[in-house]
Amino acid sequence: MQAAVAAYVQDGMSIALEGFTSFICFAAGHEIIRQRRRNLTLMRMTPDLLYDQMIAAGVASKLIFSYLGNPGVGSLYCIRRAVEKGIPRPLELEEYSHYGMVARYAAGAARLPFYPLRSYLGSDLPHVNPQIKIIDDPYGTGKIAVVPPLNPDLAILHAQRADAQGNTQLWGLLGMQKEVAFAAKRVIVVVEEIVDEAVIRADPNRTLIPGLIVDAVVHEPYGAHPSYVQGYYDRDNAAYLAWDKLSQEQANTEAWLDEWVYSVANHTEYLEKLGQARLVQLKPEPYLAPAVDYGRYR
Repeated sequence: MQAAVAAYVQDGMSIALEGFTSFICFAAGHEIIRQRRRNLTLMRMTPDLLYDQMIAAGVASKLIFSYLGNPGVGSLYCIRRAVEKGIPRPLELEEYSHYGMVARYAAGAARLPFYPLRSYLGSDLPHVNPQIKIIDDPYGTGKIAVVPPLNPDLAILHAQRADAQGNTQLWGLLGMQKEVAFAAKRVIVVVEEIVDEAVIRADPNRTLIPGLIVDAVVHEPYGAHPSYVQGYYDRDNAAYLAWDKLSQEQANTEAWLDEWVYSVANHTEYLEKLGQARLVQLKPEPYLAPAVDYGRYR
């Protein structure tokens, strides 16, 4: 992780660390904080704790997003402080609906000039976001809203497994992982396991991110903690509840960053500090999907 972030994350870049409630790569975000990157544009559907922590550490100058909050708990106080008070530094916001971000990623992946959607008609978002345009439908059905493509300089995506070439398999709540990978100029994949190519070839339909668009593969078990990875570990709800309390004051937030990010050398030390007993509690029960027969030409 240290080498991947050092090689691919530069000050001033636009970066998407995606994951829709699951597959949120906290290990990568913490390493970006640790390496003290600055002036980043962060992109993400549903920013939650990770971006709150990164913004509290001062790495970002702009956030492109749809909905932000501590899911199921409440506000993101660090982002609020940055927007309302400029602490630790001012933060520019560019807001969309969920579907607006989906549309931007889809347009970016397909290299389209824009993506049309009807849901902004009657909304106030076009009045506060000049990137949302209202045009005449060239096919004569009336007005239509369009949004521009989103092409991050770098996407960092978490998944269950990949081979050494970067062919990456995911299952569970996928969000926009695949589209973000194709939209980004560079891609780092972070996985729970690096497996033999034969494992990937045996189940090709689960390969959502092909190795040909992947620039780096990082093996980082529990790299999405405290979010979850389907089949590997559950969401650590206690961490989300704890963040709600401690993040309300900048001093407490900085103390947490000092203890859990700056004072540990890497994610392995973070897990050692967390403790094996905590990880055991997050282990899910097995719930196997039925096997499928792909058949083979004789």
